[in-house]
Amino acid sequence: MGNLSGSPGGGYAVGWRKLKEEILAAKPALGIDKLGFASAEPFTELKERLLRHRELGRESGFEEPDLDKRTDPELHLPGARSILSIAVAYPSRLQDPPRTEPGAPRGMMARTAWGEDYHRVLTDRLNRLAAFIRERVPEARIEIMVDTGALSDRAVAERAGIGWVGKNCSIITPEFGSWVYLGEMITDLPFPPDTALGDGCGDCTLCLDACPTDAFAGPRQLDAKRCLSFWTQSKDIIPEEFRVPLGNRLYGCDTCQQVCPKNKGKNAAHNAELQPLPEQAKPLLLPILTMSNKEFKEAFGRTAAAWRGKKPIQRNAVLALGLFRDPATLPELRHILLADPRPELRAAAAWSISRMGGGEALPILEAALEEEQEAAVRDEIGLCLRQL
Repeated sequence: MGNLSGSPGGGYAVGWRKLKEEILAAKPALGIDKLGFASAEPFTELKERLLRHRELGRESGFEEPDLDKRTDPELHLPGARSILSIAVAYPSRLQDPPRTEPGAPRGMMARTAWGEDYHRVLTDRLNRLAAFIRERVPEARIEIMVDTGALSDRAVAERAGIGWVGKNCSIITPEFGSWVYLGEMITDLPFPPDTALGDGCGDCTLCLDACPTDAFAGPRQLDAKRCLSFWTQSKDIIPEEFRVPLGNRLYGCDTCQQVCPKNKGKNAAHNAELQPLPEQAKPLLLPILTMSNKEFKEAFGRTAAAWRGKKPIQRNAVLALGLFRDPATLPELRHILLADPRPELRAAAAWSISRMGGGEALPILEAALEEEQEAAVRDEIGLCLRQL
């Protein structure tokens, strides 16, 4: 590559442009579907939006609390000059999905929980990219981030021309729709930046209209605490208004992406690690309720759904049984209500039992109310009894 790190001049600029072209040519071999280059300037407008978002109480609580860390790349790599944004496409359809049958209801994992945990997959791709760069520029300084990093993946991807931010807050790419995972690499190398894409949503509002809980305050304005994806990952008692909309979701929610016209016909099947196992993507609900920690790790440990542990998914499975109203599941729900040590699951079981109907539910709920010591669960059981 010559003296890439020399003083600015014609050869200097040409050298970095040539390295950029080499990286783009190597993209398929590195397992990267899209790659864009952005400047490492602070994301000033994003900081203002995030501050307003916080003032309105719309954060999930999972975010990095320091807004400067979320918007200033140099806080993560002093002397940062560029950010490389990558996208890896994932599948949107199951082949021959298993079906719910009487006595064997099933839940649904969002597509981000299909296949191997994308944090590991994207980190692997970025490490390959870093090795490729360091072979050519050994002194290059690099910082890698995937989702759990402080910077906004979507803001970086937008600046780097990977896609535009849709009204549902997802990055939408022309090639793969919004079915892509994002990661980024901050570096002190001064690559020529790419140009951001223009908005491709137009007047379409299908994603906003389809949200089961009206979680969008407007285009590109998500109230995280109304989003079903947030509630599937929380460890609290899910408020009653979200339980029926939750349906049989066990982790995440894809509704706003499923209705997006830009996603029509998009189904990436070329990344082997991300291909779903049907029984893992649409698992039977009853076995989930009795899983040990070891069994949970064996069943879901390789996926992104495992990061919060088994309790949220078990609670969601309990609520999903209330949706199906299958009498065959009542004994297991009764056992959870009367014997499970976790109040969040007992509260969920009370609600699901009440959905079975008064004749079967009343004696179980009344017996549970006599034994229950937790105030929040007593309140839940009392509400169920009044509704019955």
